[in-house]
Amino acid sequence: MAEIIRMPKMSDTMEEGVIASWLKKVGDVVKSGDILAEVETDKATMELESYDDGVLLYIGVKEKEAAPVDGVIAIIGEKGENIDDLIKSSKNSNDSAKAEEKPSKDSSSNETKEKIDVSDIKAEVITMPKMSDTMEEGTIAQWLKKVGDKVKAGDILAEVETDKATMELESYDDGILLYTAAKDGESVKVDGIIAIIGEKDADYKKLLAHHESNNSGAKEEKKTEESAPAPSSAPAASSTASSAASTSQSSSDSNGRVKASPLAKRIANEKGIQITAVSGSGEGGRIIKKDVENYVPSIATQQAKGAESGAGKPSIQLPTVHGEMSYQDTPVSQMRKTIAKRLVDSKNTAPHFYVTMEIVMDKAIEARASINEVAPVKISFNDFVIKACAAALKQHPIINSSWLGDKIRTNNHINIGVAVAVEDGLLVPVIRFADSKGLAHIATEVKELAGKAKNKKLQPSEWEGNTFTISNLGMFGVDEFTAIINPPDACILAVGGIKETAIVKDGQLVPGSIMKVTLSCDHRVVDGASAAAFLQTLKGLLENPVRIMI
Repeated sequence: MAEIIRMPKMSDTMEEGVIASWLKKVGDVVKSGDILAEVETDKATMELESYDDGVLLYIGVKEKEAAPVDGVIAIIGEKGENIDDLIKSSKNSNDSAKAEEKPSKDSSSNETKEKIDVSDIKAEVITMPKMSDTMEEGTIAQWLKKVGDKVKAGDILAEVETDKATMELESYDDGILLYTAAKDGESVKVDGIIAIIGEKDADYKKLLAHHESNNSGAKEEKKTEESAPAPSSAPAASSTASSAASTSQSSSDSNGRVKASPLAKRIANEKGIQITAVSGSGEGGRIIKKDVENYVPSIATQQAKGAESGAGKPSIQLPTVHGEMSYQDTPVSQMRKTIAKRLVDSKNTAPHFYVTMEIVMDKAIEARASINEVAPVKISFNDFVIKACAAALKQHPIINSSWLGDKIRTNNHINIGVAVAVEDGLLVPVIRFADSKGLAHIATEVKELAGKAKNKKLQPSEWEGNTFTISNLGMFGVDEFTAIINPPDACILAVGGIKETAIVKDGQLVPGSIMKVTLSCDHRVVDGASAAAFLQTLKGLLENPVRIMI
């Protein structure tokens, strides 16, 4: 009996998938486990596996075409089997799914579409794809093709900087690059136009107008945002100019006022120069910009300033200090925008509380030195902390939980995120099943993932799925700090540096090595007693590290 193959939901944010390529064709014999096609989701290109034996009787979605989740993409059955009814029902189901999407797009722009007919234009609009679950816009890091270049399907058009990595933008069409909407370094929102590819003489401007008319609401909103900053600086400039202009117009030799251009007065004010001390070279002795810029105070001027301090008082001659106010605006990267949004959401929605504990690291220091004599890779104190946290989380599963609104999810697996500082902000690669890995395994994996993070080579599978996070600033000389919870985790551990200090041991004051850790907790999930119990277990494991070797 024939079986319908539907588009699976391959990620939590996936709404549709694009058939990147079919690896089987109609008439091929298929076995359970065979790969039917490669499917491009919103996060990665994944393999579509068959769970049935039979013959591929029907393909409902061509290569480079998209199908919604649960949409019919193929039918597998016995050779010669009649599947007409199945094909008819599958088309009806796919059409109904498309019909649900159409009204929102067509109803508001029927009149516009009638005016702009693009059916005969042999060109395709390339829009900004959603390359990660948190991506809202992408920055064109570098165009690898320029307008007029021939492009083939599979060619890399540009490098796009997302909030998590720099990724390649691939072309799915053959043709000529007719238009690019953004320059290197400019940002484009997800689904916004970034390029048009088509035949040499294609009227891409008409296609662009058609596409923009369908998204006029979004365009107007963006235009408002872009034009908003202008008024804030313009009024200040105009008010300064007008006030200065009025002073200039009313100034004359008869009333003792100084003739100076508004710009010259503003520059003099910024540099701390008394405008009356400047000689004017403009018409009628008017002070202009270059007069102020070239002004050098004379000794007589400085002495005159000293004399003004009053008779009978010792005059203090201070040198005139010239300065210029300046600043530098740096565009916010996609990574920094996402960090800001996620952490603001975390801080505003999760009621944070903090529990701090001191851990004596003397035995951990000895154990690390001994292990590193024989270990295949250098073990760091952070590796000890990861391993100890994994062991402690097994004993305190509530710390390994997430708040889901109407329920609390307690994770049976332990995936520890490790915060890594990179040039544009922070990435959190994940050590999966950390409780099942040894110190050498953890150390190797942390070094590899940290290198990928700094080079922006992390894949989605390497930064997703954390159940607990560790942020360690000890290597920067930080003694103690608090961290903001990394969603969807309920807790994050902030680790300070190891500091030599005096401690009381067996009633005696002796030298010791102390490390402070602070657990940030989501009070919706974790209570103070649970947090304290977890830290006590962690303290015991690190103060007697032989216990984490078992």
